[in-house]
Amino acid sequence: MTRSRLLRSALVAGATAAASVLVLSGCVAGEGQAAQPEPTATSGEAASLEGQTLSIDFATYNPLSLVIKDQGWLEETGLEVTWVQSAGSNKANEALRAGAIEVGSTAGSAALLARSNGSPIQVIDIYSQPEWAALVTVDGKGVEEVADLKGKQVAATKGTDPYFFLLQSLEAEGLAPEDITVQNLQHADGWAALQNGSVDAWAGLDPIMAGAEEQGATLFYRNVDFNSYGFLNATESFIADKPEVAQAVVDAYEHARAWAEENPEETAAILAEVAGLDEAVATKVIDERTNLDVDNVPGDAQVAVLEKIGPIFVELGDVASQQQVDDALDTLINDEFAKAADPARYED
Repeated sequence: MTRSRLLRSALVAGATAAASVLVLSGCVAGEGQAAQPEPTATSGEAASLEGQTLSIDFATYNPLSLVIKDQGWLEETGLEVTWVQSAGSNKANEALRAGAIEVGSTAGSAALLARSNGSPIQVIDIYSQPEWAALVTVDGKGVEEVADLKGKQVAATKGTDPYFFLLQSLEAEGLAPEDITVQNLQHADGWAALQNGSVDAWAGLDPIMAGAEEQGATLFYRNVDFNSYGFLNATESFIADKPEVAQAVVDAYEHARAWAEENPEETAAILAEVAGLDEAVATKVIDERTNLDVDNVPGDAQVAVLEKIGPIFVELGDVASQQQVDDALDTLINDEFAKAADPARYED
């Protein structure tokens, strides 16, 4: 057991001891064999899924995925789980479309873009409402506000929330996409490009962005309303072939939500270890920019955000027609698993 795991175990033990005398509460603001019928789990008991398989992603921008992987709850059901790391929503979407994973986490905007372009995915759970994107620069670039980006080089990962955050920010401040030059770089490479002077600004993503702040970067434009929700997506074939596995995943996510809210220090420690961050930086991400206290059932709140982003896809040529966007909005959400979520199946 690693030293960090030992430390985390100690934290859990301490929290358990404290729980004996105190009531603790907290709130922090994508195909396989046919499924075999299994008995329905009773509250506090995980139904056996022995012999079935699951390929699922984990991502540092999705802390609940890290908690589930760390705690091993899915494996406890008997599932053979293959974990694949997603470096960004675009990579999760690529893996879902290629069949490398059956369940993957993305920003809502990225899920809509993928569905609009024919990827057979649906959102089965909402894992967070984060402020995970902002515009970032460093000293010496002459950038203090969005207007200063005219004629500048900006790093962004196309197909992800920070990219769409950038586009919305330009529109809000009277600039057009043609007014800047976008360097399409994966999130970590965007921060590296800003550091080495290849770009003047970066459409950042947490937790990399929080680490950049600690190294002197400035978040010069923030707007939480330009951030879409965290979507847990599954391929339609997985939903049809393995509905009981899909339910087990959603149940695990909802158990992880409650666990993370009750154990914010432990959650930050897990994020710090996986992302290679100082725990203070990870704590900032969890405490200040990750809102887990949201309705997990996908629905009108998410559609309202995506309706504003969809026309941007068409305007930029990322989607051929508004009709494709509208059809995607009509078929993207599958709320049956979130509505039936039973986090208690994973309780000790």
